[in-house]
Amino acid sequence: MSQTTASEFSRATAVTRQSDRNFTADLDAGWKVAGAVNGGYLLGVAGQALRVVNPSTPDPLVISTYYLGPSTEGPVDITTRTLREGRSTASYGIELFQNGAPTISAMATMGNLGELPDDVGTTATPPQLPPPEECVSVAETSEDFKKAAPLIERFDMRLDPATAGFAVGKPSGRGVLQGWICFIDGTDPDPLSLLTFLDSFPPVMFDLGRFNWAPTMELTAHVRALPAPGWISARLFTRNIAGGMFEEDCELWDSAGRLVAQSRQLARQPRD
Repeated sequence: MSQTTASEFSRATAVTRQSDRNFTADLDAGWKVAGAVNGGYLLGVAGQALRVVNPSTPDPLVISTYYLGPSTEGPVDITTRTLREGRSTASYGIELFQNGAPTISAMATMGNLGELPDDVGTTATPPQLPPPEECVSVAETSEDFKKAAPLIERFDMRLDPATAGFAVGKPSGRGVLQGWICFIDGTDPDPLSLLTFLDSFPPVMFDLGRFNWAPTMELTAHVRALPAPGWISARLFTRNIAGGMFEEDCELWDSAGRLVAQSRQLARQPRD
């Protein structure tokens, strides 16, 4: 895999500065799921804007996002506000608008992961996965599924056969999905792409036999370290379903075996 300056992801998340704190972007239809632009892709766009606001803090450390309405392809207006700028971190508010209506509202703390201590340690364990070539490629899904979720064609995504039973009508019922992910064009992961990967796998509810898409209400993401080049492995799971909602936790591990990003989101249960 190689890092390119004109990757599909960098082009699709590009922003244009209109003033000190205001930007525009053109959301790409290739990043849609079930008729709406993917929430993880929107985080990538937001992260690009915040990088421009303060180039000395280029990396998202934590971002908490409320999804107020669906986003679609086409122009989007982005507004930012500074909450605090310190020596090593900076915190901002950021909103995306389409047709004058807000679609997401977020707070983010940015920093420079390359300048942080290299002291990653965790009691968590990476998912035990077969190698990618022994996993189930999402590219082999039906044409109807690809049409409903063109997002999946942006990635090389491989699911662990032990958690991919839903694809043949045999979900395990454990509420767990895991597998591998990288960009289809071979671009190596960076902190902004981790934000997108956190929300790019099929909903974990698929493993519980609930197959429609599940709209996210809120998502909090932590990026813990600069990812090493190569495949990212992921584990998604849910432990509680109540009141028509469920939580989905996601862990991302890089090719060096480090936990590089985590998220928790609250989403509505898929509609039958």
